[in-house]
Amino acid sequence: MDIREVEKFWNKVKEKLRYSDIPELTYKMWIEPLRAVNYQNNTFELITPQQLSMNILNEYGSIIRETVKSVISPEATYTLNYNADYGKEYIVSQKKAQTKIIPGQTEEERNEIVAKQQSRMMQSEANLNLNLNFDNFVVGDNSKFAYNAAFAVANNPSKKFNPLFIYGASGLGKTHLLQAIGHYILFNTKLKVRYIRMEEYCNEWLKCFSYSDVNGVRKSRCNDTLMRKFHQKFQNIDILLMDDIQFIESRIKTMEDFFSIFEALYTNNKQIVIASDRLPRDIPKLDNRLRTRFEMGLVVDIVPPDYDTRFEIVKAYAKERGADADDEVFSYIAENFTDNVRELKGAFTKVCAYAEIFNKGITLETAQTALKLEVKKKELTPDVIAKAVSKFFDLKPDELKGNSRKQKIALARQIAIYLTRDLTQMSYEAIGSYFDKKHTTVLYSCEQIEDKINNNKEVKDSIDAIKDIIKEF
Repeated sequence: MDIREVEKFWNKVKEKLRYSDIPELTYKMWIEPLRAVNYQNNTFELITPQQLSMNILNEYGSIIRETVKSVISPEATYTLNYNADYGKEYIVSQKKAQTKIIPGQTEEERNEIVAKQQSRMMQSEANLNLNLNFDNFVVGDNSKFAYNAAFAVANNPSKKFNPLFIYGASGLGKTHLLQAIGHYILFNTKLKVRYIRMEEYCNEWLKCFSYSDVNGVRKSRCNDTLMRKFHQKFQNIDILLMDDIQFIESRIKTMEDFFSIFEALYTNNKQIVIASDRLPRDIPKLDNRLRTRFEMGLVVDIVPPDYDTRFEIVKAYAKERGADADDEVFSYIAENFTDNVRELKGAFTKVCAYAEIFNKGITLETAQTALKLEVKKKELTPDVIAKAVSKFFDLKPDELKGNSRKQKIALARQIAIYLTRDLTQMSYEAIGSYFDKKHTTVLYSCEQIEDKINNNKEVKDSIDAIKDIIKEF
C-alpha cells in the first residue's frame, strides 16, 4: 500500500479513536503522535516518539485493534514500536509549534496551547506519564509507608532517602509512585528527571555495540561515540527513576556499566529511585556492589491492597473514566479481584465494555454477567491465620499478641507472623500493628521462621499442618 494511502487510513482510525472510550488527555498525549509507516500482511506498522507509550497503550490495545478492524478489515491489526529518530523529530516539531502564531488566536488561547505543548515536551523528554501522580494514587495500609517515602523524596530530592528502593509484586503501584515522584519534581523544580525501565536501559546500552562474525566467532565492538552519548544521557540528570531493576540480573557487563552510572549520580548528590519485584538480596546473580548500594538507602515494600483500599481504587478509576457505576459494582470487583491494581482496573474496564456493547447500565448484575463470578472468594486475613495457629498450638488468639516469652507461645507467635506475611503479603508495618509488635520484630520473626523451615523438619511440618487448618475456615 502506498505510504499516502497508509497515512490516509491511519488518520481515519485516529479520528474514530478520538471519540472512543479512550480519555481525551490520553488520546492527545499518546495516540495523536503515533505515525503509520507501513501496511502489509493486514498489519499497520506504527511508530511512537515516546518510549513510555509502549506500556501505556497496552491498556487500550483492544480498543485500538477493534477500531483498526472496523476501519480497514476484520483481519487487520497493528504493531507499535518506539523510534528514537522520530522522537528527536517530534521534540523539534513541538518546540516549533510553540512559536507558531495563528491568526485570530487570543493570548489566553495561545498560552493554553503553549502550556499543553510544554507539558507534552517535558513528559516526553523525562519519559513520564503525567497521568500518574500523587493525587490519584489511592493510599492504603498496604502502601502508606512507600507513599510517604516517595512523597518525602519528591519534596527533598537527594536530601531524605537516597537511594529509595521500592519493591513488591507486579501491578501494586511501584511504577505509579516512581512516575508520581517524577511528575512532582518536574512541575515544582527545574531539576532534570528521567524515568526508564531496566529492560529499556539494557537495550539502549546494547545499541552502542556493533557485532560481526570472525572465523565463526561472534565479536562485539563498542562505538565510543555512542557510548559516551549514552552515559551523558544518564549522568547529566538530577533524578533517575529506574523501574524493574531485577532485569539486570545475570547481565554482568550491563551491571558494571550501571554501577558506574549509579556511582556518578550518587557521588554528585543526585537522587536515585529504584523499583523491583523483590528485595535486592533476592535478585539472583546481582553484583554485590550494587546490592549493598541499593540497601544503603531506604528499602520499602508495597503489598496487595486490602478490601477497603481495593474498593477505593476501583471507585477512583471509575471517576477517572467518567463512568457512572453503583457502589455494588466496586464492592463486587474488590471482593473478587484481590491480587493487584491492574487486575482491578482490568475487571472494571471489562464491565464498562460489556455495558457499552449491550447498552446496559454499569450495575451489579452487569458486572456479574461480564465477569462470570458467582462465588465470592474468601479473603485471607490475620484473624483467620491467628485462629488456625492458636488451634494447632492449643492457645488463645490473644496470646499471640502478648509478650510472653514461653517457648511454645513465642514460636506460635513467630509462625503466625510469618504466615501472615507469606500468605497475605501484608506490609511489615501492618502486620506489626495487628500483633502489637514493632516492624523490626516482625522482620526478625519472618527471618527466624524462614531459617527454621530450611533446618527444622518439625517446624516445617507444623506450618504445613497449620496451612491445612486455614483451608477449613
